Amino acid sequence: MSLLRFDPFAGFDRLTQQMMGERQGPRSIPMSAVRRGDQVVAYFDLPGVSAEDVDITIERNIVTIRAERRPARQEDDDVIVDERAYGIFTRQVFLGDSMDLNKMTADYARGELCLTIPVSEKAKPRRIELQTSDQEPRQVTASATEGGAR
Repeated sequence: MSLLRFDPFAGFDRLTQQMMGERQGPRSIPMSAVRRGDQVVAYFDLPGVSAEDVDITIERNIVTIRAERRPARQEDDDVIVDERAYGIFTRQVFLGDSMDLNKMTADYARGELCLTIPVSEKAKPRRIELQTSDQEPRQVTASATEGGAR
């Protein structure tokens, strides 16, 4: 069952960001995901981002999370050190057909976004009853079929 696909370029993005310091464009949102019974639970780190600045969209089997973190500075502040990343953060999660995106829920608390995505009913394992026939197949004789209604 395909739940989440690996992003082969995420490592390159982090390496480039470390080498270049400040980076132009959106940054990736760190995540972890687990299968818990009949659902997948995914956690995304968004420290310092207010709930109003988080946007979640679904298109086909792709969930896109976009968030923006703004500096807490005020107009007259004299910045001494500022090592925190600001700007737009994004993450796309590719989900298999086995997930029920219509029943997905999102919860945001303490800088952590939690998406809960149930496995669709059609993808859940189910038991198929085995029927047995211990008797020989019946033979239909010509007299039985020809002499039906008189």
